[in-house]
Amino acid sequence: MDYIKKLIERREILKNCETDIRNIKSMLLECYKNGNKVFICGNGGSCADSGHIQGELMKSFIKKRSLNEDFKINIHKVLNELSIHTKCQNVESKYNEVLDMLEMGLPTIDLTAFNPLNTAFSNDKNFEYAFANSLLTLGKESDVLIAITTSGNSKSILNACLVAKSIGMKVVALTGKDGGVIKFIADEKIIVPYNDTYLIQEEHLSIYHALCLQIEEEYFL
Repeated sequence: MDYIKKLIERREILKNCETDIRNIKSMLLECYKNGNKVFICGNGGSCADSGHIQGELMKSFIKKRSLNEDFKINIHKVLNELSIHTKCQNVESKYNEVLDMLEMGLPTIDLTAFNPLNTAFSNDKNFEYAFANSLLTLGKESDVLIAITTSGNSKSILNACLVAKSIGMKVVALTGKDGGVIKFIADEKIIVPYNDTYLIQEEHLSIYHALCLQIEEEYFL
């Protein structure tokens, strides 16, 4: 299914953003298929969006995500070895339970979720560099940063973008208004044509839902 097409049909205001949304979908798919990771950061409502996006990518959204065959073989082997020591007689039952409960996710890191680290860094240094410093430690070349700022000018987000670009990552910006400074940094950007923060955030949610659905559709065949 073409979830991005469905999005544009529902939300006419995003019509001029369709090409950008599809470009971002392609960038994220390439990132995951090459074994890389996606990072996300935002402040306030956009912080909540960061965790929301991570949840949709790290677990099944609407489609079943089957475990790969190598993992199935290995988990069965581990359970058999464990049963020798525990005298467990229900290896197959446990195996089936594991297969039913676990699912494949896409490696996605919400930089806003490191509360002890972010508050410690903010106390010792400056919150405006908290996400940037975590990204400097965890990010690698060819990873992708999704940077969310409704104004395009949030300093903590711009600093994370500077680090991302400096280590060879790609930057995707979700923003609004006139795009702010971030439009000059991002490799791909979606500038929602609203000026009010709450309206921009409403469109951001519909955009990243469509992106997550489309990525799941095309990655988990």
